[in-house]
Amino acid sequence: MVNKLKIDWFMFAIAAGRALFGAAMVYSASAMIALRESQSQFTYFYKQLAFTLAGLAAMFVVSKIDYRRYQASWFVYGFLALTVLMLIAVFAFPSINGARRWIRFGGLSFQPSEMAKLALPIFLAFFLTKNEKMVGDLRSTVIPCVSALVLLAGLVFIEPDLGTVIVMCAIFSAVYFASGAKIIHIASVAAAMVVAGIGAVVLAPWRVQRLMAFLDPFSHSDDAGYQVVQSLMAIGSGGIAGEGFAKGQAKLFYLPYPYSDFIFSVVGEEFGLIGTLAIVIAFGLLLWRGTKAAMNASDRFGMLLGLGIITGIVVQALFNISVVISIVPAKGIPLPFISYGGTSVFMTMLAVGILLNISQNSGKERERDSEELKRTPRTRRK
Repeated sequence: MVNKLKIDWFMFAIAAGRALFGAAMVYSASAMIALRESQSQFTYFYKQLAFTLAGLAAMFVVSKIDYRRYQASWFVYGFLALTVLMLIAVFAFPSINGARRWIRFGGLSFQPSEMAKLALPIFLAFFLTKNEKMVGDLRSTVIPCVSALVLLAGLVFIEPDLGTVIVMCAIFSAVYFASGAKIIHIASVAAAMVVAGIGAVVLAPWRVQRLMAFLDPFSHSDDAGYQVVQSLMAIGSGGIAGEGFAKGQAKLFYLPYPYSDFIFSVVGEEFGLIGTLAIVIAFGLLLWRGTKAAMNASDRFGMLLGLGIITGIVVQALFNISVVISIVPAKGIPLPFISYGGTSVFMTMLAVGILLNISQNSGKERERDSEELKRTPRTRRK
């Protein structure tokens, strides 16, 4: 009998280390803001630490659950339906800063769009595996897959949350391409995404302002370009080695929400180029281990699911970092594992748990084939 491979402790350590580092950075970035709001500098830190520890536990537990269980029809469609219902439910709650992205229970809140980033690759992996022989068929495969993307991304878009929509489009593109879809279909969907993205920017005045601020942030430093300018100043002041943990100045009411979307700026100021490069390298290592697990998966479902998960995490990280250093126009999206947000850190670590299980099962088929070859008489092998 073939034994299950050992857990990829290297991948586990990367995820756990960054999440714990993120909790420490949330404390550093939010202490003064929390003190002003609640008379306690640990308000945001305690919440983030609680969700981080819960995420660590969830990651370990999920890593022990055979990922093939998620291929059951009742689970796929049930999880998809639950995600859709929760995405609709957010509109029953009051908006925060002009957006309806959270379901709130007392002092806690839940962000269903984080579920959508996991529900989409699960559905796509299931559907494209089930219809493997009809991947190129427009009616049987293309339309249902695009419909799932439009449904989930459409609900997220009207919250509004364009950043998460972009991440979901990247997930769709990666999984759909890996499934062996026709180039004409991939190109058509990509063109539609580009047109929709341009329309989303042009038809929203505040997005146009952000685009103008991106082109020349210092000319808009008092309005739309304020966050980006403060972010660049924070990173620039960090130099090579940074000013030291908790010694940054940008978070002292200069940089809005330094503990969430722009926490990478705080890292740059306090740990300098060394700290920011360490984060980028860590995501690179996670990409390596996650992609390796997916490509070595013992079945098609595991391969597509793994690619979808790792694409979502890495693309979101690159998007967040690109916004912070003004490579792309400003758009609110958290840095995985590190930004403040209980739902984000918990769901991301849960997703890594699935990747860990895929990696544990990645060599089982090849080991089984190897053992069968050893048991085969030499004359039969010839």
